[in-house]
Amino acid sequence: MKKLLALALSLVLCLTVLAGCGGNPDEKSFKVGCIMVGDETEGYTFAHIKGIKDACKALGIPDENIIWKYKVGEDESCQTAAEDLINAGCKLIISNSYGHQDYMNAVAKKHSDVQFVAMTGDTAKKDNLDNFSNAFTKVYESRYVSGVVAGLKIKELVESGKLTDKNYSDGKVKVGYVGAYNYAEVVSGYTAFFLGIKSVYPDVVMDVHYTSEWYHWDKENEACKALIQRGCVIIGQHADSTGAPSAAEDALKAGTVVYSVGYNIDMLPYAPTAALTSASNNWEVYYKYAIGLAKEGKDVPTNWAEGYETGAVGITDLGKSVAPGTAEKVAEVIAAIKAGTLHVFDTNTFTVNGQKVTVAYATDTNGDWVNDADNAIKDGYYHESDVTMNQSAPSFSLRIDGITELN
Repeated sequence: MKKLLALALSLVLCLTVLAGCGGNPDEKSFKVGCIMVGDETEGYTFAHIKGIKDACKALGIPDENIIWKYKVGEDESCQTAAEDLINAGCKLIISNSYGHQDYMNAVAKKHSDVQFVAMTGDTAKKDNLDNFSNAFTKVYESRYVSGVVAGLKIKELVESGKLTDKNYSDGKVKVGYVGAYNYAEVVSGYTAFFLGIKSVYPDVVMDVHYTSEWYHWDKENEACKALIQRGCVIIGQHADSTGAPSAAEDALKAGTVVYSVGYNIDMLPYAPTAALTSASNNWEVYYKYAIGLAKEGKDVPTNWAEGYETGAVGITDLGKSVAPGTAEKVAEVIAAIKAGTLHVFDTNTFTVNGQKVTVAYATDTNGDWVNDADNAIKDGYYHESDVTMNQSAPSFSLRIDGITELN
């Protein structure tokens, strides 16, 4: 009897130790499904891949429990991919492109036991599903800071006499921007970039050249060349390849004065002289938060948007061509954003058709792509990506004075 009791106690002790070491068996087998519009060769998706992997590593989720679907179109193939991931046992499914949203939503309605996050989306609040969420960073903050870097470079070029008449329009220095689409996400970004430039060098104008592609190296390269031909001395971008920085590097080497500000990734390997910096996202911040909640069986909040305050955005390393004093100015601007004393879309810093703006809506209530509800201008600035009043995705779509859309 004593032997049996001892054996029983040993078994209990063994199971207790195993439970303590191994944790919840459901957590140990937790799987994350990832629907990516691109793959690791495309800057935007690469940043998401890195963020998810880093977050899962921090949460103790093994690589084999992350199931990837790469180059998934913004069509029914997204819905098929989501169903495949559910069949594979995934309890959280993430998509990283706006065009995936409707298909993710359709699957979420059928599978209430699975969490879905449609990154960059904007309908989660309206859809009101417990298992469907949207998230985005406040990347407009880092775009503004990257604009400060560009503005300081322009100031240096003007003061050193390196610009020619071709680089001016009515006395203002020409800046170019390669944009993917004329969506609010892009408009918000290029406007923030422009306002960052103007904060240190006010006499600028900017041309925006759209490619109608999120990722297309050739089109981005050609768009950059066209902007350089127009006399633009800084080329920013909301496009996902290295095409624009590469064109700027080639032109600079050939003797044209032009510099590049990239997006998502460090462009110095591709444009070691022309690249000044890149506006970037640190997706690990969100993914660690959201995956951690889902792993614990908790709901992911309907909307999430964070910026410099939590380290969710930043700029990449400054290139060797930046103007003297850039690092110090960048630190000053970031501190002001964190402190809430600098607001990117301060209505005192821009006009529309010559007028100060007091009303600008943030929400589209009827699906016609025109914002018609939730005045986002309060306290003297546009409240971009304010989850308490609209959505996490950018909504700023005003066309401010000084910026021209070429196509």
